[in-house]
Amino acid sequence: MIPKELAKKIRSIQIRTSKTVNSVLAGEYESAFKGRGMEFDEVREYQPGDDIRTIDWNVTARTGVPHVKLYVEERELTVFFLVDLSASGDFAGVERTKNELAAELTGLLAFSAIKKNDKVGMIVFTDTVEIFIPPKKGISHVLRLIREILYFKPSRQKTDINIALDFLGRVLRKKAVVFLISDFIADDFSKPLRVLARRHDLITVSITDPRERELPDVGLIELEDAESGETILLDSGSREVRQRYRQLAIQRHRELNSLFSSMNVDHISLQTDQDYVVDLISFFRTRERRRQHG
Repeated sequence: MIPKELAKKIRSIQIRTSKTVNSVLAGEYESAFKGRGMEFDEVREYQPGDDIRTIDWNVTARTGVPHVKLYVEERELTVFFLVDLSASGDFAGVERTKNELAAELTGLLAFSAIKKNDKVGMIVFTDTVEIFIPPKKGISHVLRLIREILYFKPSRQKTDINIALDFLGRVLRKKAVVFLISDFIADDFSKPLRVLARRHDLITVSITDPRERELPDVGLIELEDAESGETILLDSGSREVRQRYRQLAIQRHRELNSLFSSMNVDHISLQTDQDYVVDLISFFRTRERRRQHG
């Protein structure tokens, strides 16, 4: 049985994300992601302005009237979520943890996908693959993804993005849209990322908490690394300490952007204290413009 509080949270995410998909995101999602190609739909008589390369010569010869083939985009995609739920994701300087935002984001994108008849699957990882859910369609399947994230209790604390990328590369044979959702507090993962990006449409989504960007002025504070357990004492009353903390956060963000840019991998940067839907819409529209001019 699912605890009442968890069921309520899942239902809340379903209502909130479904409303957003229906009112805002459905069209944006469809425009941003291409289908697998074009498939034959029907034949009709030639009309002035039709591309002569689409003439169906067999039908034309049989009827004595020029006919053209019509095609529609083969829309069905496989969308896969690689979700980092290591211990650092439980950090919350605001009301919502990074892992809770990951659950809501996965739900939103998954509902957008199934509305367009796409299949969705998921891997949850720490420094090992904890959960693997093969791609399927349907609302109940999406609710399962959300439930697994919210209900998840890690068997390990640390993060290893390499293991998750390698595993996905082995189980996902056909080209897919892959969302890698993480805070990217991890060792070097550039090699398997480059390999995966060549085979799939890879989008990285970094999630950060405001306290990871700015240190509050509250005097002496003890910070603990959720994954290693190591602690450090900082004097947040020192302007120099706060400034150095901010500079390190900015530097880390720039390094991530530079890494993804060097591989032509799309990157969405989200914060737990901000409305991520605005950032998603901006990302979808940027992709659509690139698609039109590419």
